Order: sequence, then structure tokens, then C-alpha cells
Amino acid sequence: MTQELLFHKTYQHPTSDEWVVFVHGAGGSSSIWFKQIKAYRQHFNLLLVDLRGHGQSRPLIKDLISNRYTFKSVTADILKVLDHLKIGSAHFVGMSLGTIIVRNLAEMSADRVKSMVLGGAVTRLNTRSQILAKLGNLFKHIVPYIWLYSLFAYIVMPQKAQKESRHLFIREAKKLCQKEFKRWFILTTDVNPLMRYFKDKELPIPTLYLMGELDYMFLPPVKEMVAVHDRSTLFEIPNCGHVCNIERPEVFNQYSIEFIQKLSHK
Repeated sequence: MTQELLFHKTYQHPTSDEWVVFVHGAGGSSSIWFKQIKAYRQHFNLLLVDLRGHGQSRPLIKDLISNRYTFKSVTADILKVLDHLKIGSAHFVGMSLGTIIVRNLAEMSADRVKSMVLGGAVTRLNTRSQILAKLGNLFKHIVPYIWLYSLFAYIVMPQKAQKESRHLFIREAKKLCQKEFKRWFILTTDVNPLMRYFKDKELPIPTLYLMGELDYMFLPPVKEMVAVHDRSTLFEIPNCGHVCNIERPEVFNQYSIEFIQKLSHK
């Protein structure tokens, strides 16, 4: 029996040996990176994946219908793709909940991760987001998931300038089925315990946090994380909210590519 893999797409560079792996957040898909591909492929080989149940990876999960998702299992899916493509190590770029998966991959297999670029990083759910998560858990069986997702999208990305990224995420979330949404939603209960562990245990991997200065829900915990980690740096993108790779792609691309290039040339 052949091993089922996540849907993935690669862009090969004619001369570079460096790989960059892009990991989207919950409810999204690899399509959220459309403003990064052109800039990145000039310098690196690219691997884009659709996480379990997202984008074009949906047909691969029929045998997992009854299983509860864990960060370990959704992270292992990516490692299987790396093994399949014989990518020994790479630089990882994550967005939103995808940043937890990138950090977890580094925990599970540190030798595979050369660096981490964590955009709109989730390092802790604050009181407001914990209340949202609890309300979502209460109503997830009776309210259509897209109503919940749309509400969360508006709360996390309320500004007018965030309209494009908000609509993109809602559009992608519509491709999830109700059962799939519930599985990913339940994962939110694991965020704080996992991130407390990550805060206490810094890995020796260069890490760049790219956060919108208007990302009021997730920026303060990132500042706390960076303050206690020696290998981490933070750049706040002006006039930008949560999904900074879409809202301010030129800045996101410039800082993240320069960060990876410096490490590649060492």
C-alpha cells in the first residue's frame, strides 16, 4: 500500500540547494502564499503543502475520519512529505496556527529545520481568544462552522485594510467540511500548554517573528516570547494586522528572504 501524502507543490531553483517550506494556518491552504512565490523562487527551491483536510489534501483523510487530531500527527504529515521528496533540511515559513506546526516540527526533528520565519505567530491564546475558543466549542455542534469561522476572522482581523486577507481565509474555510472544522477547532485547546513548553525550552534555531503592529491579539505574547529567547528576533510591520504576508507582502518578503539568505551564506 502506498503511503498517503499531503497535497504538495514544488518550485525548483536552477542552482540553489536551499529549500523553503511554507505552512499555512487552520482554515487556509497553500494558496495564501500567492504573494510570496514569485519573490522566493528567485532565490530558493520552494515546497508548499496543504495541511490535512485543507485545500487539495481533503481526499487523503478518509481513513482518519474517527481520529482526533493532534499537533504531533498534523506535523508528522509534513515530515512524510520531506522524506518523500528527500529534503534533508529546510527553512520553514509559517503563518498563524501554522507557526505552531513549524515550531512543533522543530521540536520533533530539529535537524530538519535550518531556520523559522513565523508570521502572525500564535504563541499564546489571550483571555479574549480563550473565551472565543470556549464559545466555539460550546456551539460547534449547533452553529454552521462557517458562521463561527467568519466571526473569528472578523475579531482577529477587524481593520478595513485586512479585508482581503479576511475574505481569503473565509473563502478557503468554506472548503472544509463541518467535521473537519471541528477536528481543527478542538486543537485550539492544546495551544497554551504546548506554547508554555515552547517558551520554557528555546531551540538553537534562528527564528524571525514577523508581526503586524496592529495584530492586537497575538503581538503582545510574541514580545514576551522574544524577550526570553536569545535566538529569536521580532520585526513589527507598520500599519499591518494579523495576516502580514498578504497585507504587506513586499515588507514580509524583503525581511524574510534577507533573513534566510544570511543564514544560507554562512
